[in-house]
Amino acid sequence: MRLIFAGTPEFARVALARLHAAGHEIVLVLSQPDRPAGRGMKLQASAVKQLALEIGAPVAQPRSLRLDGKYPDDAAAAQAAIAAAQADAMVVAAYGLILPPWALAAPRLGCFNIHASLLPRWRGAAPIHRAIEAGDTDTGVTIMQMDAGLDTGDMLLVGRLPIDAQDTTAALHDKVAALGGQLMVDALQQAASGALHAVPQPLEGITYAHKIEKHEAAIDWTQPATLITQRVRAFNPFPGATATLNGEVLKVWSASVAPGFPPSGTACGSILALAPESIAVAAMNSIVLLTELQRPGGKRLKVADFLRGFELTPGRVFEQRAAPCSS
Repeated sequence: MRLIFAGTPEFARVALARLHAAGHEIVLVLSQPDRPAGRGMKLQASAVKQLALEIGAPVAQPRSLRLDGKYPDDAAAAQAAIAAAQADAMVVAAYGLILPPWALAAPRLGCFNIHASLLPRWRGAAPIHRAIEAGDTDTGVTIMQMDAGLDTGDMLLVGRLPIDAQDTTAALHDKVAALGGQLMVDALQQAASGALHAVPQPLEGITYAHKIEKHEAAIDWTQPATLITQRVRAFNPFPGATATLNGEVLKVWSASVAPGFPPSGTACGSILALAPESIAVAAMNSIVLLTELQRPGGKRLKVADFLRGFELTPGRVFEQRAAPCSS
């Protein structure tokens, strides 16, 4: 098929690569404008744009697609490019801009979205993070016929994946991205033969995966250890869970739940014990084992290496509002 592809990060790049490898003609790629990145804050092309240039696909980077918005010239140029492409379909994956009605209606078969959840659960911006944070045991990909709503379109294909107990967002992202690319190839193959059938999303079980904010990073030691460790995994690699000790903000990259309970009256966030492989910390009616940490400006370190350069003793307390951690 003649395809327009709209996407920006690595998740979308994986899908674009699969579509190109499957022999589809990528007649136009839409991606977010180049952004400052890295230590030098130099402008950097998105992962999708970089691949588009490698395969020789034309690229457009409008700041908006709203003809009546802040950048009407960008939107008008994009509209003209989309019309000229005469595409059979547009594939959208983590693009970052809302498609207005004129864009949804432009391709012959409409617009297909690769969404990283089992819709209608986790509509919205951060479905992989929120699935891990919530303790979901499975997730997947939904290929959706896009409409004007927020991830409300009819479902075309669904693929399911288990969430392993140790999966971080980084690890699960790669598995979901690979599944999404393959499912999209399958969906287009079925669409070409008339075998693709749309199914409305269920009206029950709708949840929203709101964008991850940096302020969510701080560990709340008054929460149960299970929830704390889920959040540590969900916020790896961004924004990284944090724990503050004597004003120094440490990143916590890995943690697990220990058996047992804190001693009665122990304050949440108290360091209970140090071991070569872990730091035991009191949480609400439970104990968290920290196993990988990072100081500001430093490297991620396993606990044994971390403790060589950071003095800790049992009884010290991570900054936290005072609360007993056992009832």
